[in-house]
Amino acid sequence: MGVSVDEFLELLKSLPEVRTSDGPGWVALKVRDKGFGYLWEDTETVGLKSTIEEQLALVAERPEVFEVQFTAGRFGWVVVHLDKIDYDELFELTAEAWCLTAPKALVTAFEAAHKIGG
Repeated sequence: MGVSVDEFLELLKSLPEVRTSDGPGWVALKVRDKGFGYLWEDTETVGLKSTIEEQLALVAERPEVFEVQFTAGRFGWVVVHLDKIDYDELFELTAEAWCLTAPKALVTAFEAAHKIGG
């Protein structure tokens, strides 16, 4: 179990129109100039946008893997420890963060291509 920083960066390539930009100590993850996550390479953690309900559930179920980062409006951001999560679960959480942020047409096309959603 565990996902490396390089594997996470490779995972991002499967999501349409993801752009990264460097900040002081982190890498911002964006789709169409809207943020859906952050990567802190030094600590091998990722912050991902989620619903507040999902944020609270993840942290309550597995506090060794997830931490509350912050809340903003109707969203709860969660910190993920890369060394304590498997690739498939990380992909799902990252894709959900992307879907919460990307324009509807991009989300619809992504879900159709991956046979998810409904």
